[in-house]
Amino acid sequence: MVRQRCGLLTHYILTHRLGQVYAAETGFLLEQDPDTVRAPDFAFIQASRVTPETTAPTWAPVIPDLVVEVVSTGDLETEVASTTSMWLDAGVRLVWVVYPAGREIVVYVPDGATTLSDSETLSGEEVVPGFTLPVAEVFGS
Repeated sequence: MVRQRCGLLTHYILTHRLGQVYAAETGFLLEQDPDTVRAPDFAFIQASRVTPETTAPTWAPVIPDLVVEVVSTGDLETEVASTTSMWLDAGVRLVWVVYPAGREIVVYVPDGATTLSDSETLSGEEVVPGFTLPVAEVFGS
């Protein structure tokens, strides 16, 4: 159900011509020497930052503006925290970590984090201007 909701975000971004969206198959180069490439469940790069290089079929040499990570039951919290920190340290402006089992979304920005529950609304903030979605709807209710 959560992955279907990324379709709502994709539709919003494309309809408003806000930029380029990327599925889980796309990796992003976060560090060099040694190279570190990560592939989030969903990523978005604002239109002003999209170049021919960012549309590469398998990895992009630019840091996304938004990353969405969906936590599976087997994921270790230490790994989730490490990956989230890596995204933020690389310059991602907004990270949504989705916890389907707990029906929560943790919203990370460079200066902090906020946990949203079913009764709250997810926002694209300045990164995806105008986008909002009730958290309950993310989880299908």
